[in-house]
Amino acid sequence: MNFELTQEQKLLQRSVREFAEAEVKPFAKELDETGRFPSDILRKAAEIGLIGVALPERYGGAGMDHICYSIAIEEISQACASTGVILSVQNSLYIDSIYRFGSEEQKSKYVTPVARGEKIGFYALTEPQAGSNAAALTTRAVRRGDHYIVNGTKAWITAGGAADFGVVYVNTRPEDGEKGITALIVEKGMPGFAPGKEEKKLGIHATACTELIFNECAIPVENRLGEEGAGYRIALATLDGGRVGIASQAVGIAQGACDAALAYARERQAFGQPIAQFQAIQFMLADMALEIDAARLLARQAAWKQDSGARFSREAAMAKLFASEMATRVAHKAIQIHGGNGYSSEYPVERAYRDARITEIYEGTSEIQRLVIASWLLRDS
Repeated sequence: MNFELTQEQKLLQRSVREFAEAEVKPFAKELDETGRFPSDILRKAAEIGLIGVALPERYGGAGMDHICYSIAIEEISQACASTGVILSVQNSLYIDSIYRFGSEEQKSKYVTPVARGEKIGFYALTEPQAGSNAAALTTRAVRRGDHYIVNGTKAWITAGGAADFGVVYVNTRPEDGEKGITALIVEKGMPGFAPGKEEKKLGIHATACTELIFNECAIPVENRLGEEGAGYRIALATLDGGRVGIASQAVGIAQGACDAALAYARERQAFGQPIAQFQAIQFMLADMALEIDAARLLARQAAWKQDSGARFSREAAMAKLFASEMATRVAHKAIQIHGGNGYSSEYPVERAYRDARITEIYEGTSEIQRLVIASWLLRDS
């Protein structure tokens, strides 16, 4: 097995790192404090191919692989976790679901403008009473002629307050359980569809995370992804790729916190020497570096498996589970190394701690990842 990045991957890593340092990191604190959606940054990101990283060029993508996608999300998330997760949703949840399961007309209309940075997309699966149990959706869609009439509420939708298009999962046949779930593409401005309240969150403040309200919203049948009743299968398949993105986001958050802690430990003086000279600090830094490297390898293994065309649910769940819990541990240690300053918003590690925590929850909680991993273990035994 070759762990060396290809020349293309190295070039991408370098260019994204430079972009993140110049165009993302200077605004991260302000975005966190104001909650401003980074539309300008996203347009610039699209110009260098960061929306639709693994999407073929004929649809407006960069035509790279999913290891490149993982690298890009990690590098951006080191600078700003909000921007990182928005890009993850654009790439893996919104674009990938339509690219994999949509018609050519749907790809042209709803994928290409997003990949080019002209539009924003969202992915609406979660509801107030349906998170981990995605089959329990109560948002209903009843077919009337050539439209579905949709009623219900979605919750915790990244970019929901800023997006132009979205993939929404609805229940068309409640009596059929998960086989009654259908995926539809909705457009901003459709009568009966509007964003609800914006969520006030612990971290990732700049994601325009909102409720979505559907009140007799008429969505054309031609906007259906796949067949009626195929939505649950589409959702699960798409979430595998999304978990690679969140694992990469978590690695990026952790790497940023570790870098900040290392720099601080070299500068901060105590008892007549830099605190980096103390064994207690060295042990924390060593543990942080170890866990980050392990999580990065898991994320890239999952991305490699995705590129191979094989099922990668197990690998994606392992990467997401370990990386997300690792990010919280690393950010905790980064604050500890900073001491009292780590608790101050003047230093980036307290933001990293807040941003890291959500990675253990969205796109499948840690508990759900353990269930996925266990199901594959039991299947293989």
